[in-house]
This record gives sequence, structure tokens and C-alpha cells, in this order.
Amino acid sequence: MKLKIYRIKALAGFAILTFSGALNAQVSVGDTVKVVTEDTAFARKQKKYEGAAIPVIKLRERYPAFNKTALTPFLNSVPGVRMEERSPGSYRLNIRGSSLRSPFGVRNVKIFWNDLPLTDPGGNTYFNQIAATNFTSMAVEKSTTSPLYGSGTGGQVRMDNTPSQRDEVSVELMGGSYQAASVMAAASFGNTATRHKLGYAHHQSEGYREQSAMRRDNLSWTSLIKLTDKQSLAPGILFTDMYYQTPGALTLAEYEADPAASRPAAGIFPSAVDAKAAIFQRNLTAGIVYTNRFLPGFSNKTTLYGSYNRIENSAIRNYEMRNEPHYGGRTVFEWEKRFENSNRVGWLAGSEIQTGKFNIKVFGNKAGVPDTVQTNDNVNTTTYNVFSELSFSLRDSWYATASLSYNKTGVAFKRLSDDPPQGQPFSFSNELVPRMGVSKRWNGGYSLSALVSKSFSPPTVAELLPSTGIINTALQAEKGWNYELLGKLSPLWERWNVEASVFHFSLKDALVQRRDEAGADYFVNAGGTSQNGMEISASYNYVNRRPGFWEDGKLSGSYAYSHFKYVDFVKDATDFSGKRLPGVPRGTFFLSGDAYFSNQTYLVLSYYSASSVFLNDANSAAAKPYHILSAKLGYTLGIKRFKLNLYGGADNLFNENYSLGNDINAAVGRYYNAAPLRNYYIGLAVEFKKHSGD
Repeated sequence: MKLKIYRIKALAGFAILTFSGALNAQVSVGDTVKVVTEDTAFARKQKKYEGAAIPVIKLRERYPAFNKTALTPFLNSVPGVRMEERSPGSYRLNIRGSSLRSPFGVRNVKIFWNDLPLTDPGGNTYFNQIAATNFTSMAVEKSTTSPLYGSGTGGQVRMDNTPSQRDEVSVELMGGSYQAASVMAAASFGNTATRHKLGYAHHQSEGYREQSAMRRDNLSWTSLIKLTDKQSLAPGILFTDMYYQTPGALTLAEYEADPAASRPAAGIFPSAVDAKAAIFQRNLTAGIVYTNRFLPGFSNKTTLYGSYNRIENSAIRNYEMRNEPHYGGRTVFEWEKRFENSNRVGWLAGSEIQTGKFNIKVFGNKAGVPDTVQTNDNVNTTTYNVFSELSFSLRDSWYATASLSYNKTGVAFKRLSDDPPQGQPFSFSNELVPRMGVSKRWNGGYSLSALVSKSFSPPTVAELLPSTGIINTALQAEKGWNYELLGKLSPLWERWNVEASVFHFSLKDALVQRRDEAGADYFVNAGGTSQNGMEISASYNYVNRRPGFWEDGKLSGSYAYSHFKYVDFVKDATDFSGKRLPGVPRGTFFLSGDAYFSNQTYLVLSYYSASSVFLNDANSAAAKPYHILSAKLGYTLGIKRFKLNLYGGADNLFNENYSLGNDINAAVGRYYNAAPLRNYYIGLAVEFKKHSGD
């Protein structure tokens, strides 16, 4: 299917009207976009307990270094985090091995947007609904999710989209290879008591592979309303309408012959083109956050939200329709007491509940049109947790936290297509999840922390009812313990920042993905995994204190080493014990450097490499290592309150032929999803900022 170029013309007109009609915007040419990794149990106390040694990586970008149409490069700069794109618009997020459970989409990682959960009570997140105009900062917690956010072993991502305190507006137009075209517009406006932020993003592309075109329209709105000096409201709405084709995975022979091809017909199954394989997706999330600071040191934050996801998936073997409304709330009470000797004590307690009533219908697929009903299921799911945390600070030198949560998940299936309808309820055992941490800080910015935490993660609805259509009653929740040592150093000057961590994560009954010949996924429990790793990040800020051509810049890098293996895993008389976990490279390396010059030009270079990746539990097939170099060159011009940024860039300068987003444990060796070869883009961003005296 060819995408009509008139869409981009109409949307460019919309963006120009937005620019001329508003006097404000937030995600702008000069924005600071940060990717931050942190330990949540300590992170919320970081501003209060400044010595807490938290693994924090900040990616500062006055002119964002990467192509903003995809979030993949942003997150891949963080050690231990790996985002993959099976085809344009189809993301998979892997945090310390969590891709075992994610054939596509994001599972076992909890996602929040402005304190509103994007993860549904069934455990799934449509991360592809997020665009660059939806956030100004992003925090990624690796490994076991904090007990304050319920069950999970994969991690947590929190995005902030707070309106700017200054009236701004920006519009950005971009085009590139594979007929890619984008419009991004944003505005922040209001007064001292009420601030608003609007964001709009459109992106379309014909894709690198056959049957890989995509289109996404995204709209967001957030506000910050001060009711009194102690009370505030923060409403928000996020809406996405997108369509993307799914070319399907290739065998090694097909991949080497033509990596840009889509999956061909095989046996009784049609080709991706003949099946018109694609996903139609709409996501709407709306909610409000109420904050009340009752007394000095005592406050409450309460969140209420509702969300609706509508998904249609025209796949090789069937046509699926999913309606997934869900809603819920969260409340947290927090108290802190400070003493004259710099000692502090804090306590918080709260609870969270989510419930969803899904309907999932599966039809036959007749050339992209739903045919006869195969299954029709109602799925009711509810998850809740109650949590508490106690924090201490001794003379701004020693810090400690201890937290505990109680978690419960229930799922009930009712197959309406059976006569009579059959019901199958599931309830996973109540779990107490503890977490403890202690940190020591020395003068000069040195700190050391130790963390011990338990994790618990029940199967998601998509794992209990996978695309095979067979409800899996045998799956068990996975459980594990994580032990981690974290260090932060400032060894030479304030310009340097070095952070490192080592960890051991032992997981029992790990959920592992499999795929049948039609490409349908299903899941099994492995006996256990042992995940040992090391992660390092470093950055150096350069500022030329003397007049010169090169004014300033930044060099940042990260490295992750992952020694992940099965400890005890026997399936169908095959023993995989001692084999490495598929889908996780042994090592990844990222390096980025930017330079800003006195003639208003700037240059950004980034490099990313990943070692080979095993593609099945038997370790008998692997994807080769790859090395990706990207570059961006730009020119900025300031005219009174306006700023223009003209830029051009290229990705995959080495023209590597590599597979990104491999299908793990696929039948008949259909593992490979080729990534784009060398490709280019150009763009123009215009920003207007209203001065405080205007």
C-alpha cells in the first residue's frame, strides 16, 4: 500500500497554523531531552537525599542527536536497555533479558506517562504510541520493578511531560529515505497559576522492506493547575492513531538472498503481502493527578485514569480484533521529618488498583478481511498492590530505604464462541515483595550503594491467551531475587561523571516465548535463569573558557556485559540447562560525541555495537554482531525571539546488513527481520519563545 503524500501537506498546514496561532511550545529546538536510568526506591528521594548513589545516565541534547521519529537510539544509549524494531512501528523493549517474554510490544515493563499508567492490568504496553513530543524527560529503572509500582521483573519507564513555565511554540518538518515524512508541533502557554502543553506528531514511511509501510498520528495535552498554594491538579490526555504493515520474519536463506523481502508463502500459509499483514491501532489514555500538601512534610498524590485500546491485526494465520478498556487509580501518602543534625526520616504508604474488561475475537483472514469467527473471548483482569516504604538519612552521608508491597492478580476468561460458553478463572498467589537498599556518600561526589530485592511477575493476558488462540492454564508466575552493587565516581574534575553497577538476578519459572510454523507465539516456563551482569556509563562535558572556534561539547559512552544463562530448563525431553538466554547480546557498546562551534554549526556523531545474539534456546542459531554509525550536522540562527535549526543526518553509515528485532525460538528458522541500510534525513525546526516581559 502506498501512503498518499497529501497527508503530509495537510499536516504541514496544520503545524503552520499552530505556530501562528499560539505563542508557546515545549518540545523545541533547544529542549533538553534526558534519558535517565535510576533506582526508583532511591530516586524519588534523590533531591532530598543528594548523596544517594543512583545509577543515573543523562543524555543532554540542545539539538537532539538522533532521528526523533524513533525512540530506539534514545533508549539504546542506556547500558542494560535494548530497544528493537521488528518493522517500522513495532517496538520491543528488553531490559536485562526481559525480551524472553516479548515477541513484540512491551511486556513485564511498567510504563507511566505523567503518572498515568500506559501498562494495562493485563501486563501489556503499546509503547509505539509514544512520540518525541510526548515527553521532556524519561526515567528507566532496570531489573526488578520497585515494590511501589506492583509486580514485575523487567523494569519500569516513567515519562514526564510537564508544561514549560515559559510561553513557547515550535514546529519541525523532516523528510528522509524510504519516503519518510514527519511533522512535529508543540506549544506551552498559560499564566502563573495554570500552564498547558499541547503536542502533535505525524510520521509516515514506505519502509525499508516490502510490506512495511507505516503511519502514525499522535496528540497529547497536559496541564498543571494550581488550585491553592498547597493543592494542584495535573490532567492529561494521550491519543494515537496508527497503522503499520508487518512483513514477517525470514529464514537465513531468504534473509541472505533479499533482506528487504517480506515473508513468502509457505505450505498452507499465505505470504505477508497476500495476507495484507498489518496492524491498525488506536490508543486513548486520559486521567488526572491531584496533589495536596496538607502540612509541612506531609502530602498526598492521587491519580485516576481511564484508557481504551482498539487493535486489529491482520496476520498470516488469522485476523484478530481486540477491544481493551481499562481504568484504575493510585494514591500515595508521604511524610518526612528533618532534624537539626542533618538527619532525616521519611515514610510513605499507598495503594494502586487497575481493572480491565477486554474482548478478543479471532477470525479467519481472507486477504486482509476478517472471515469466519474462530474464537470470541471476554477477559476480565484485576491487579492491585498495597505498599509502604521507610527511608533514613544520617548526616547526609548514610542513606537507607526499606519497602514492602502486597500484590494480587486475577484473570477470568469466558469463551463466548463455545456452546455453552466456558469460563476459566485464574488467580496467582498473593505475594509479599520486599526491597532494601543502603548507600554511603563521601565528599567529592563518591558514593556506593547496595540493593537487595525480590520480584514477582504473573503471566500477562497475551501470554495466557497467545496468538495460537489456546488458553494456557499451565503457566506459572515467575519469581526471583536481585542483588546489586552500584557506584558513582567523579575521579578527576566536575566535568567527569562515571557510574557502574554489577548485579546477580536469579529467576525461577522464567517465562519463555516460542513460535509455531505460522508465526503464532506461545509461552512456557523455564526452570530458572541466572543473570549476571556489569554496566558502566561515563560522560565528559567540555567547555572552552577561552574564545575559539570550538565552544563546547559532550562525550558520553556506555557498556553492558550480560552473562545470562538457563540454570535448569528441560522441555520435551530436551535439556537447555547451561545454554545462554536467546535475544540478549553478551556485550553492547554506545559512544556519542557532540561539538558546538562559534559559527552556529554543530556536529553530532554516535556509534552503537552489539555482539552476536543467539536466536533459540538450543543456541544453534545466531544473528551476527553489528556496528552502527550515525551523524548529524546542523546550523542554528537566532533572530530576536525566534530560533531556526536546519539539519541533516545519516544513520547506518557503514551500510550494515543486520537483523534487529529477531523472532526468538521461531519454527523452521524464521528468525530474521532486516533493519534499514544506510539512510538519510533533513529537517527544519522553528522555535519562538515569549520573553517574561512580553
